Amino acid sequence: MTTQLVRAAEPVRTPARTPRTPRRTSPWTPWLYLLPALAVLGGLLVYPVYQLGLISFLEYTQAQVGGGEPTSFQGLGNYTALFADPQFRQVLLATVLFAAACVVTTLAVGCSLAVLLTRVRALPRLLLMLAALGAWATPAVTGSTVWVFLFDPDFGPVNRLLGLGDFSWTYGRYSAFALVLLEVVWCSFPFVMVTVYAGIRAIPSELLEAAALDGASQWRIWRSVTAPVLRPVLVVVTIQSIIWDFKLFTQIYVMTNGGGIAGQNLVLNVYAYQKAFASSQYGLGSAIGVVMLLILLAVTLVYLRLLRRQGEEL
Repeated sequence: MTTQLVRAAEPVRTPARTPRTPRRTSPWTPWLYLLPALAVLGGLLVYPVYQLGLISFLEYTQAQVGGGEPTSFQGLGNYTALFADPQFRQVLLATVLFAAACVVTTLAVGCSLAVLLTRVRALPRLLLMLAALGAWATPAVTGSTVWVFLFDPDFGPVNRLLGLGDFSWTYGRYSAFALVLLEVVWCSFPFVMVTVYAGIRAIPSELLEAAALDGASQWRIWRSVTAPVLRPVLVVVTIQSIIWDFKLFTQIYVMTNGGGIAGQNLVLNVYAYQKAFASSQYGLGSAIGVVMLLILLAVTLVYLRLLRRQGEEL
């Protein structure tokens, strides 16, 4: 009896389990998971880019759009004609300067309002966020039409408030660019504001308190503490703004009626549209598109290089 009780009290020993060796995954497994997304991107991006590049080397006119074969292979003829055109060089310079002005102004307004959001109470912050997101969600055509009405010389309220009479903002080259710039900043600053505000809220409060205790001014705190911590965020919003503003089309086309008087407000996207669809020079328009693609690709490569320098995970 005692022996049976001792045996019952002894713990039951289970055989030791041998650890399972992890299965080796094939190097092609990640690509199999990415295959559906790559197929969609291939149809929506790679094939159109291939067609764009192909047409840029051909003499492609309205006859070929109707089903005819391209008449001849131009090689670099479209690109040679493009860079020999003084209007193209003028439009390229205007596009770069206008995009730079839009980016700088958008970043200044967005960052200033992001700092303001950290200083106001909950209700004003909520109202400002709702107003900004409303501007961000407005379609480009709708926003451009509204801004043209606001600055209309006959019916717009802005000229009446400023006492400008029948001054036409879209008549002069620089005033038209300024009007478009205001609309672009209005619909673009919310992205910068929300992103930078999120970055500021993620900064440890101990850093800001230590800088304030050391006697640093608000500008010094922003320049020496906040800006370095926000550098990855600022790089992202800057590159995104450059890409968006460089390929601007809708605002210029709607607000200046297709590029302004005698093409004085043309940018590259509108210029390519005029060459391809208004003049039926599809090869030349495609060459402009390829040039824009290469410029934006260079900007993207600079963006990736900056991220790698900052240790970001790509």
